[in-house]
Amino acid sequence: MSLPFPVRRARTVAAVAFDGMAPFELGCVVEVFGIPRPELEVPWYDLTVCAETPGDLRIVGGFTMRAGYGLDAVAWADTVVVPAVADVRGEVSAELVATLRTAHERGARIVSICSGAFALAAAGLLDGREATTHWRYAGLLRERFPLVRVNPDVLYVDGGDVLTSAGSAAGLDLLLHLVRTDHGPAVANSVARRLVIPPHREGGQAQFVQAPVPPVEGDDAVAAAMAWALDRLAEPITVAGMAGAAHMSQRTFLRHFARQTGTSPLRWVISQRIAASLEPLASGSAPVEEVAAAVGFDSAVTFRHHFARTMRTSPSAYRRAFRRSP
Repeated sequence: MSLPFPVRRARTVAAVAFDGMAPFELGCVVEVFGIPRPELEVPWYDLTVCAETPGDLRIVGGFTMRAGYGLDAVAWADTVVVPAVADVRGEVSAELVATLRTAHERGARIVSICSGAFALAAAGLLDGREATTHWRYAGLLRERFPLVRVNPDVLYVDGGDVLTSAGSAAGLDLLLHLVRTDHGPAVANSVARRLVIPPHREGGQAQFVQAPVPPVEGDDAVAAAMAWALDRLAEPITVAGMAGAAHMSQRTFLRHFARQTGTSPLRWVISQRIAASLEPLASGSAPVEEVAAAVGFDSAVTFRHHFARTMRTSPSAYRRAFRRSP
């Protein structure tokens, strides 16, 4: 039996837990919405963790969590978060499907993290919409739910009343986006600082995942070339130079680089230059032209072009949204 509901406040959040879940995604929801933040001087969220059957839930890692509320808690939540599903190849329960549909119909904001997108898709909430999930599951989501326009290349998708995020840590990007939407960039930036993560990209825009830099190991020539390039972002960088750092011919280097990263060296360099520009844009007052030159673009026009393609906004708009207080 469910416990009595807490008193409803302005922004109530219900997170759906399940037996056998990993704790990270749910932990992100608790960290962002469940911890009081009186120092921010805004009405904070009222979080309830619920499950289809209230009681003890086994958690990956060998411990147990107790959910005190059933899915009826979703009935009064302003935001409903599904952090994951028990089995991406299994059927979502009829009870959860009905609960999500009812919540959406009454105007609740429905959110998924990682494989939670499968629950939203099963409820028909993603039909005809763009959505994302963990890159490992993107093909399966598209196969099982062909009406969903799956975008595997973004951190999250904001569809207004329905939002989806990619795997694990990308959930934090989406949750911070919700805080930014509800309370503005200054509050979201403060929460990001508390979490010791950077405030992410402009809300409502496609959030593109940057190709990660693999660890530089002695036998990894491509990683060594990447490290060489990162040390010289402000300088002209050519494929020949990177191939030389890898001690490979250009043709061999291009083949190895594409196989390891899924992109070309010059596209990767552009993405790293854009990433390097975010901090000076957010924390400094240097003109965009100076920031462009400092990260290796030959002109502000070129910088703005690539910035817009990558970040789906302009450098100036990014600065306005994420300028940090002194």
